[in-house]
Amino acid sequence: MDLSVELLKLSVADGGGEDRLSALPDDVLIHILVLVKDAAAAARTSVLASRWRRLWPLLPELRFGSIEHHLIGAVLAAHEAPDLSLILAHTKDASPESLSAWLPIAARSLSGAIQLEVVRRESETEIGERWAAIDLPCFEKAIIIKLKLGFLGLALPPSGVFSRLGDLQLVDIQLHGQSSRLGDLLSSQRCPSLMSLLVSDCRGLDSLNIHSNSLLHLKLLYLHHLQQLTVVAPALKRIKVIRCFTDPLNPDQSVVNISAPQLMSLVWKNFRDPSSIQLDEVMNLKMLGIELLFLGGEEEAFDYNHNCMMLLRRFKRIRNLDLLISYLPGICTGPYLMDHMPRLPDITTLHMGVVAYGHSVGAILFNVLRSCTGVKDLFIDFLAELEEQTPCPSGCICDEPPNWRMEELALNCLEEMEIQGMRGTEHEVSFVQRLFRWATVLKE
Repeated sequence: MDLSVELLKLSVADGGGEDRLSALPDDVLIHILVLVKDAAAAARTSVLASRWRRLWPLLPELRFGSIEHHLIGAVLAAHEAPDLSLILAHTKDASPESLSAWLPIAARSLSGAIQLEVVRRESETEIGERWAAIDLPCFEKAIIIKLKLGFLGLALPPSGVFSRLGDLQLVDIQLHGQSSRLGDLLSSQRCPSLMSLLVSDCRGLDSLNIHSNSLLHLKLLYLHHLQQLTVVAPALKRIKVIRCFTDPLNPDQSVVNISAPQLMSLVWKNFRDPSSIQLDEVMNLKMLGIELLFLGGEEEAFDYNHNCMMLLRRFKRIRNLDLLISYLPGICTGPYLMDHMPRLPDITTLHMGVVAYGHSVGAILFNVLRSCTGVKDLFIDFLAELEEQTPCPSGCICDEPPNWRMEELALNCLEEMEIQGMRGTEHEVSFVQRLFRWATVLKE
């Protein structure tokens, strides 16, 4: 349906050709065009009458959906509103050159948020490093910048201050050779108002140095080639680092230094040794998320789990522990990986996600609960596996030690319990039956 045609019908309906829409003030008509949520459709209303030609350039928001990406620059150049609160662009197969042409125009007028997503064919994402990079200008007035670029290259500005930027998200980009420039961009000198940062699936980023006085929330996801991470952020409250430091060409060379005295939440789910984290004294930590691995009894998994426990023991009290327990289908023989589990910190709420692949979960869950009998709220989520589930073979180490079924466990503080994702396997039912017997004061 063409908006200009529909508005033309509305403007002359009933009233002998009288243009009823012309009686409405400009701000009402502009609001109608904003609700269209398509900048191209709004621009086409200029065919209705001369008055409409000066309305769409005053829109406070520009949303580009089906428009050809090379026309975005023309729309922005014709735009006349002094303050643009939103630019939303979703393009297919856009070249770095075409994006670099209109981004400086957007930077001059934008005072709110820009969200740019580039969709590319899967075959093109593998050759992104051979493309020219998108030149990112300095958005001096922008508050939010979200870029998802389909692994196109991104050239960061060497100078300029993003004075109002509070939320920055960089997803699916190439940053080869610009690790130091990203750290410089994120500094308090150039992003003095930055409070939230997300960097995900960024290729070519081997080191990241963040020195920010304003940063509150930090998420680093799937930065496989990252080897060195330094964070100095006195106001930082939350850190989430997941699936980073996984470069097979540089194993065990990661260095992590975090200085965040106000940190309240730390989620660390990476295959690298968590003992390599140099974490300054944290007095206010209330939530910790880690992952335990079962990889067929390999010594590396044993060491990793042991170091996770050592990370836990750095804290005397944690209000909320988020524990992900991951099995792999190949686990059958080898030493029991959770032997000599130390007592966990004082924990109020325990979240356990389990990826079992058909294995028995009772022994490991029993050992975790035995190490934190003071838990008050317990949440267990049996997560879906990525592969088809196969029966657990007889004698598998996942059920060690087997005498856990005969032992008693006093969970005298457990008042609330929630279990999700049960498939009704014998292993699950056996554990849950015992869990209800251990929870003597359960209320909900």
